[in-house]
Amino acid sequence: MHLLLRTLLLLFTSSRRSPLGAWDTSSLPLRVLPTDIDIAMHVNNGMYFSLMDLGRFDLMVRSGIWRKMRRRGWTPVAAGETISFRKSLQLWQQYTIETRVIGLDTKAIYFEQRMVADGEIYARAHIATRLLGKGGPVSQEAIIAEFGAPPADLELPEWIHEWRENNALPGARRPAPHVWA
Repeated sequence: MHLLLRTLLLLFTSSRRSPLGAWDTSSLPLRVLPTDIDIAMHVNNGMYFSLMDLGRFDLMVRSGIWRKMRRRGWTPVAAGETISFRKSLQLWQQYTIETRVIGLDTKAIYFEQRMVADGEIYARAHIATRLLGKGGPVSQEAIIAEFGAPPADLELPEWIHEWRENNALPGARRPAPHVWA
């Protein structure tokens, strides 16, 4: 809820920023707000992923993907995330969220996102995102048909496949009992 108004504002303002292609890099300038920090006075580790949602929305809106998704009734959901931290973003500090699609496979669209301040990476995340429609997950073929083919040189790093395989939970229709091994 704390980012709902900020997200709605971003959907409005991003539509007025320069357009991007689906495979371009979005750079979203932001400032650390009091609602982003924890008791240590820096951005809370869990908040990074919430703020990165804003970067993905910026890319989707500016590239026209958001409008196409809404028209088709598709909804993006995170299927997996990993993040590494290097430095802490402090209260009132200016930074940008750099967002780009690094590839897709039959299961997900993969984003790399970076929190950058003063030309340095403070945090970097990789997010696997699924698109869901009324009938379930949207196929890679439908995504490419709607958004266009990725550039020929866009190839997922091998470690992404290993990461997804090693960290995946069973699908929602399969059991996933809670038993500590």
